[in-house]
This record gives sequence, structure tokens and C-alpha cells, in this order.
Amino acid sequence: MKKILLVLGLVVSVTLPAFAQAREVTFTTELYDYGGDGAYMALYLTDEAGAYQGTLWVAGKKSKYYKHLSGWARGSRLDPAEYDGLTGASITSGRTLKITLDLDDTLFDSGYEVRVDTAVEDMRDNRADIALPLTTDGAGTAVSGHGYVRSFRYDF
Repeated sequence: MKKILLVLGLVVSVTLPAFAQAREVTFTTELYDYGGDGAYMALYLTDEAGAYQGTLWVAGKKSKYYKHLSGWARGSRLDPAEYDGLTGASITSGRTLKITLDLDDTLFDSGYEVRVDTAVEDMRDNRADIALPLTTDGAGTAVSGHGYVRSFRYDF
């Protein structure tokens, strides 16, 4: 009986991850050549009411500048546990940031938005430089931002 339970436990532990529905999503953010210092950027999700749901990525490692990413900072409450390990270097003028993440399928076509806040030292901060519904039909479609983002898209 113990062997059967052990084998059953192993089978369940191996097959259970196959039922988790997630997809690999690549987010590509190209910045304008704005002639300033490196940009700080936060990619995050909001629900259909616009309420913060979670951090996808933060570009820029000096946390003292995170307050300039105002939409993200207010939602995340700048809790390091929330974004620890989701950070990278700031993005310089005219460059492209490409990140690939696994996102749960339930996030798509259910009212969630991906937002991008941007800020550059001694220049303007842009809350929701990008605010784009997270839909399967929207994959592969590039959109322009309202600040430093020249184009943004996500692909499966």
C-alpha cells in the first residue's frame, strides 16, 4: 500500500505542472532617443478597475528613484518583497528592453492591463506611458507611448 501511495504521489507531482496554464510572453519596449540619462521603467499589471495587481519588471536598480514611477510606486507601496528579483539596469536613450516572462493564461482577455511608467533624471516622469489591455488579439501589435516609449508590444 505504501508503494502505491508513493508511486501515486510521484505521478501527481510530475503531471500536475502540465495542468498549470501559462504562456511565455516577451515584452519589447523601445525608447525614443530623448538625449538624457538612463530611464527608470516599471512594467506592471492592473485589473479592470485600474487597481494595481503585480509587478512584472522594474528597470533601474537605485530604489531611491522608484518614487518617480508614480502609478507603480503607489500600487506596489514600494515593498521590496514585491519586486525583489524583478529588476535590471536602467534603459538608455534610444535602446530597447526585451524581457520574457511566464504569465498565467487567466490574465488574458479578462480585463487586465499592462502598464509602463517611465522616468528620467531631470526630465519628466510619465505615469502610464503605456496602458494596454492584455488580450490574445493584441499580441504582436506595437503601440506608441505618451512619453519616452517609442513602441511597446508583447508576443507569445
